[in-house]
Amino acid sequence: MSVTSIQTARPSRRIGAWTLQGILATAFLAAGVAKLTGAPFMVDLFAQIGVGQWFRFVTGAVEVAGAVALLVPGLASGAGLWLGVTMIGHQPGTSDHPRPAQCARCLSATG
Repeated sequence: MSVTSIQTARPSRRIGAWTLQGILATAFLAAGVAKLTGAPFMVDLFAQIGVGQWFRFVTGAVEVAGAVALLVPGLASGAGLWLGVTMIGHQPGTSDHPRPAQCARCLSATG
C-alpha cells in the first residue's frame, strides 16, 4: 500500500467523534468531580452500596482521569476502553436504573 492510497477520515466523521468525546468527557468529569467533592447523593450512594467511602474517591479519580484522557488524541481510544470497563464495574451498583449506565458504557466503548 502506498502512502498516497491512505485516506483520512471525513471531516464530518471527525467532528462527530470529537462531539461524542466532548459529551462523554463532560459527563464523566461531572460524575467524577461529584464523587471527589463529596456531593451528598454520592456519599449516600456509596454508603448504601456498602463498599466504603474510599471507593468513592478511587472511582472519582478514575472518572476524572478518563474524562481528561478522552480529550487527548493519543489517549482517547485507551480512555474509552478505560471508562467502558469502569462502567461494567459500575453496573451492579445501579441495578435500579440501568439505562443511563448502559448508554454511557456503550458510548465510551465507541469513543
